[in-house]
Amino acid sequence: MRGFITPERLERIKTVLAHRQKDVTLVMDNIWDPHNVSAILRSCDAFGLHRVHLYYTTEKWPDLGKKSSASAKKWVERVRHDNAVEMLEGFKASGVQVIRTGFSDTAKPLFDFDFTRPTAVILSNEHRGATPELVEGVDEELYIPMQGMVQSLNVSVAAAVILYEMFSQRRRAGLLDSPAFTPEEMERLTLEWSDR
Repeated sequence: MRGFITPERLERIKTVLAHRQKDVTLVMDNIWDPHNVSAILRSCDAFGLHRVHLYYTTEKWPDLGKKSSASAKKWVERVRHDNAVEMLEGFKASGVQVIRTGFSDTAKPLFDFDFTRPTAVILSNEHRGATPELVEGVDEELYIPMQGMVQSLNVSVAAAVILYEMFSQRRRAGLLDSPAFTPEEMERLTLEWSDR
């Protein structure tokens, strides 16, 4: 039975859903630290991603607790994958450009990519980098330009930087001015979120 929801809470849900982006996403490639996964989900919620993908083949599935930093898992859909070919083919069949993070000689700066297009960005494992089958299946590679002595960021921080660039490009292009969901999807999601 559906519990009582205040008009303010209902309005907040509708406002958040009206700004959710359903054609940009992140893929967590065997991210081993559950705290990093939780932090990434929090950033995904903050910058309006509707869904993320978790590709786990070598690391243990992350145990996401109920702490405040993990509460974003209620608001961001998660899709689990263990087959790289199927996952990548699904993206490409939907017209989604797929980009992975990395530092090879062919990697391009974050700002060179057009995130107004449907996009999936693969965040590589904190220690080993991208899983070999994802390196083989994804040619496009991005890095975040930095000017300090340290040349890498924590994966959750890198995710936030990438998401902010996505958000900024989409806001400038007017893609946040109207809902990405159909009225029917908005109604269904509003009901679902009202129960969370």
